[in-house]
Amino acid sequence: MGDSFTAGIGDPEPRSPGGIRGWADRIAEELSAGRRDFAYANLAVSGLVMRQILDQQLGPAVALKPDLVTLSAGGNDLVFHRSDPDRLAAMLDAGVGMLSATGATIVLFTGPDWGDTPLFSHIRGKVAVFNENIRTIAARHNGVIADLWTLRQLSDPQMWDPDRLHFSPLGHHTIAAMVLDTLDVTHSLLPLQPKPLPVGSWRDNRAGDVVWFANYLLPWLVRRVRPGGDGVPLAAKRPQPGPVVPSAGPLPAPLVQPRSVG
Repeated sequence: MGDSFTAGIGDPEPRSPGGIRGWADRIAEELSAGRRDFAYANLAVSGLVMRQILDQQLGPAVALKPDLVTLSAGGNDLVFHRSDPDRLAAMLDAGVGMLSATGATIVLFTGPDWGDTPLFSHIRGKVAVFNENIRTIAARHNGVIADLWTLRQLSDPQMWDPDRLHFSPLGHHTIAAMVLDTLDVTHSLLPLQPKPLPVGSWRDNRAGDVVWFANYLLPWLVRRVRPGGDGVPLAAKRPQPGPVVPSAGPLPAPLVQPRSVG
């Protein structure tokens, strides 16, 4: 659940839905290795604020009866709308409570430290306050914190997309490894060595093209011909759970042993 961060903006991959990959896909690739029963959905939509994420994604997420949920929200509120971090936290708390009631493991993200970024250094205090609220919410609902604020590797400019808002492929890879480490999951992601996307079959790739055209290219083209169109996808990246990368042959030997989640 989330916005452009979870959708994977900044990590281009033509073979992925919407032409983007991201940390969430990279985590799912690791968790799915050797597991035929694994299914992954990504409900994130670029550009959404906290209220939109909760209104549009909370119900579908609960309906999927998940074992593991990641939720990142509030970044657009703080960066573009100067929202009050305490009010954002109150909304988030209610949503996390509903997710926690499903019995799923909930992963919440703190915001990154933009202190060295001239454009966003003025909101550093608000991000810090919001992060403390997030830690409190996680403790209240037995959630897990994926701590971008203390991930010092993110101070390297190579971790960021040229737009300075989103993460680069290396940044997404680094975040994926951090989340897996936080969940105490053994994985094959090595520092500073992003893995390529596993190859699917021709049939699988054609199916992915259809999804990409319907959910991303067509809406993008429609908005481009309208005045004021911004080109932001309106559809979830992976609205239905399914294989991360459909296999063209036998499954590889297991790479990870995910911990049991309740």
